[in-house]
Amino acid sequence: MSELNKVDTGQLLEAYRHTEGGLLPCLHEIQKHEGHVPTHLIPAIASAFNLSRAEVWGTLSFYSFFRTEPQTKYAIQVCQAESCQSMGAFRLMSDLSSALDADPNLRGRVATEAVYCFGNCACSPCARIDSDVLGDVSVEMLLSVARSHVDGVKHD
Repeated sequence: MSELNKVDTGQLLEAYRHTEGGLLPCLHEIQKHEGHVPTHLIPAIASAFNLSRAEVWGTLSFYSFFRTEPQTKYAIQVCQAESCQSMGAFRLMSDLSSALDADPNLRGRVATEAVYCFGNCACSPCARIDSDVLGDVSVEMLLSVARSHVDGVKHD
């Protein structure tokens, strides 16, 4: 991280530390500035807000919109709600992650993200890439869609 980012992060912490409920807006600003909330900042954030590191981590991990790693270009969101669970969403997520890691063209360019309910339960398991919600998905289908996104070709 550059010296400029360190100064900006320190300024953000100082700006929000005395604000009631300032932790969440501060985390949003850090993520906006950095693209994610780097885990090495957790001790400084905890100190600024007089919280434990566990409390800060709990906040970061509770809210799905916070990221602690830089976001890849594409994310495949896989529903983990009850209907999708009953149709194999956990296994799908695991197998998809393994397949992405094994594909040198997709590794580091496409990530998986667990989310809860797209409202498409009749077509479980479901996933979303960009704004496209896909139903009755398989690993092979999602890999195909991911490849087309990475290659810049829109799927049908």
